[in-house]
Amino acid sequence: MDKEIDAAKDRAKRMQWWHEARFGMFVHWGLYSQLGRHEWVMNRERIPVAEYERLAATWKPKPQPAREWARLAKQAGMKYMVMTTKHHEGFCLWDTKMTDYNAVKCGPGRDLVAEYVEACREFGLRIGFYYSLMDWHHPDGARCAKDEKSRRRFLDFTQGLVRELMTNYGKIDVLWYDVSWPLSSPALWESGKMNAMARQLQPHVIINNRSQLDEDFGTPEEHINPEQAGRPWEACMTFNGSWGWQPTPPEDWHSVRSVLGMLRQCTAEGGNLLLNIGPHPDGSVPQEAVDRLKAVGKWTNANGEAIYGKADRLAGRFEWMPSGQFTIKGKTAYYWCTRWPGTELALGGIKGKLRAASLLADGRPVSFVQEKDRLILKGLPKNAPDKVAGVTVLKLEFATTPRQVLGAGCVVLK
Repeated sequence: MDKEIDAAKDRAKRMQWWHEARFGMFVHWGLYSQLGRHEWVMNRERIPVAEYERLAATWKPKPQPAREWARLAKQAGMKYMVMTTKHHEGFCLWDTKMTDYNAVKCGPGRDLVAEYVEACREFGLRIGFYYSLMDWHHPDGARCAKDEKSRRRFLDFTQGLVRELMTNYGKIDVLWYDVSWPLSSPALWESGKMNAMARQLQPHVIINNRSQLDEDFGTPEEHINPEQAGRPWEACMTFNGSWGWQPTPPEDWHSVRSVLGMLRQCTAEGGNLLLNIGPHPDGSVPQEAVDRLKAVGKWTNANGEAIYGKADRLAGRFEWMPSGQFTIKGKTAYYWCTRWPGTELALGGIKGKLRAASLLADGRPVSFVQEKDRLILKGLPKNAPDKVAGVTVLKLEFATTPRQVLGAGCVVLK
């Protein structure tokens, strides 16, 4: 029991920064970026290994593109990044000794992971490594499920790569596994042994749940929903329906309002948002992502208090409203008003004595009247004060932890 308590305390300490960070950038970048037909193009189009390998010689990224990503992440209000060091295609973006199929020995001619790490540190961002367990290039990547000698070779290869990533780049904050195919159990993957090795080399690292072990946090993909009540989770979301670069029309990209909506929902449910960019083959960021993330950054710079820090889960405390939704921290509720009502806003069913109300972005006080079953905010600007996305946050400070009780009925006047 004491060991379990100590383990829980250690995990809470390692996870503290992550809970407070709330918002991160995912970067999918690899050989597939040259084709621009989704990161699964090798599999979906059944491109033979020998044909796909030719992409390794033709990939010529521009100098230091990771600085562009890190600068943009910082501007957007993101606090950490996760980059694909090896995707399912099997090409390694670092100077590995395990295979010549890597960025140093092939077209790029340099260690792209080292450049990424340097950029993250320059801009003060926490560093995450994505690593795909599935490997379409390695000869044992599929047959390891049916042949024990193949499994041993593939596990030695896999563990050797993870060891390098956890050894060669200084402090790493997140190890983000993906797709544990084709082995059907953590025992067959030796996940416990591999993750213990990672933690021995990186005592502060946090690990996701995709090595078939729960580890530190869950990873719902392309939907925002906690997988398990009380368990840390991070919604990983594409920006435009594809993880790798793929040309898509502007309307397929999440709008600024949509990104803010995802941030609010993750915050309200106690999770994080990991939003992907798929850089062009040369490493430049699609303009659609640049424009939207810079606007998001203007908003988070003014309203970050409603996001960052360990928020309380909203579930069961507040109900939906036609003009917006809440996030909450202790005795303070933040009302994200997405449909501005004009000079007066009424919130029904609020329980708890309100002490002060203000516009979060500039601190302007808001007058209010609190009745038995209604909170009425008065003297508001005629038009939405937020000019970035029309999402204005009202900060409501209560004497006690607030909640809302509405239900389906209405007040009956006698």
